[in-house]
This record gives sequence, structure tokens and C-alpha cells, in this order.
Amino acid sequence: MASWFYLFLAIVLEVAGTTCMKLSDGFARLWPSIGVAVFYLASLAGLTMALKQIPVSIAYAVWAGLGTAIISVIGFWYFKEPVTAVKLLSIALIIGGVTGLHLSNSTH
Repeated sequence: MASWFYLFLAIVLEVAGTTCMKLSDGFARLWPSIGVAVFYLASLAGLTMALKQIPVSIAYAVWAGLGTAIISVIGFWYFKEPVTAVKLLSIALIIGGVTGLHLSNSTH
């Protein structure tokens, strides 16, 4: 169960790093730029810890997929990026793919 905690912590940290990346203005702003490095390194550490118990195919798919979905929502909400039906369908497909991978692993 601790591995899943590390995985979800890694997702939160990856989302924070990606948000800092946007806020850094191409690494022109110091603190968000530092945040990119700190949050991504911490995220990779959490992902590495999660891989002790969770298969890499599942852990990476959850990390990348949920991180992508969450950062998309942040982009829509905080950065006022346009929301389209294609974007929403794509996010749903990502979540469906991650769910399918997880379910396929639980049958073995």
C-alpha cells in the first residue's frame, strides 16, 4: 500500500513541476524554474519507490496518464486554455487506458 502512496505523491509532484514549467516563462523566472527541477526530481524519486512493488507498466501508465489528465484540467481552469470536445475525449481515453492496464494486471 505504501507503493501506491509513493505513486500518487509522485503524480502530485510531477503536476507541480509541470505547472512550474509553465509559470517559469521559458526558464526566465527564477523560482518557478527552480521548482521545475525540485519537483521533477522528487517525483522521479517517488516513482522509483513505487516501482519496488508496482509493475513498471502499471506505475508508469498511472504516473504519466493521471499526470497528463490533471495538468490538462489545470490548464483549462487556471491557465484558461480552451476546452474542446476532442481534448475532453482524449483525456477520457487516457484515463480509460490507464484503467484497462490496471485491470489487466489484477487478473494475474
